[in-house]
Amino acid sequence: MLTKNYLAIYAKSFNWAGFFLPKKTYEKCSALYDFCREADNIADDENKIEVKKNNFIKFRNNFINKNYDDPVIKNMWGLINEFSISTKIVDDLFEGINSDIKENVKLNSKKELLIYSYRVAGTVGLMMAKILNVHKEQSLKSAIDLGIAMQLTNIARDVYEDANMGRVYLPIELIGNVEIDSIIGPNEEQEQNIKTSIKNLLYEAEKFYNAALYGTRFIPLKARLPILIAAVCYRDIGRKLIRNDCDTWQERTTVGTVKKIVLVLKAVMYLFTKPFNIKKSETSKRNLLKIFLNEDNET
Repeated sequence: MLTKNYLAIYAKSFNWAGFFLPKKTYEKCSALYDFCREADNIADDENKIEVKKNNFIKFRNNFINKNYDDPVIKNMWGLINEFSISTKIVDDLFEGINSDIKENVKLNSKKELLIYSYRVAGTVGLMMAKILNVHKEQSLKSAIDLGIAMQLTNIARDVYEDANMGRVYLPIELIGNVEIDSIIGPNEEQEQNIKTSIKNLLYEAEKFYNAALYGTRFIPLKARLPILIAAVCYRDIGRKLIRNDCDTWQERTTVGTVKKIVLVLKAVMYLFTKPFNIKKSETSKRNLLKIFLNEDNET
């Protein structure tokens, strides 16, 4: 299976975890990420909004109509058929990406933030789980948890970068109704408010990381290590951000190679211990499948 291997370019923590997968499984995970990234790149490029909308509609229609002239779409349909991936999950992903194609993005509540995070990242976790032959419902919930945790970490890390693109994912419920310019160039009081909101968001992410780790006990052993590596590496981005006083205006927070090696060793130790040391009470108590798959019925 030929892929663009966007994993190695855009998702270095996932790519590290991929070293511990069989080659064919890694290639399939890479093909999935290519598809997700290709769609996401449409929303993130520098074209005008109308051009982005048209490009996104074209990509979505090509997927629906199974345009196999596009190898990314062809590979994706191969995965859907091989692993019985519901197209409802892909539709949810599309909805999340489409919500970013506007001049300004603002979220009102934590619920909106979690729904958005499910759509753009929880869906990816769910599809990855299918490729890893994870089938138990608790494990699939954990895949959603991990995707959401990682997305919350992304949002916390990229507050300044997103603001420059006209996007504020920190919900008004958390940060207040701040103007984008106040995030790009805040005064002292505004800066402290933003840092506090980032820290609170990362504490929320911790609940989802714990829920994901708790659920790995239900995942087959051969798939558990790559998932643990991805989780601990990405989680450390948020923890490093907190250690740096949630300063989103400096260079982008990343985890260096040496630290990743340490985290891989930690994941190996976690392989048999960590998932079983987390109490269920320490995890998020949300019924995620209910919230995200039946969101219209939520109040």
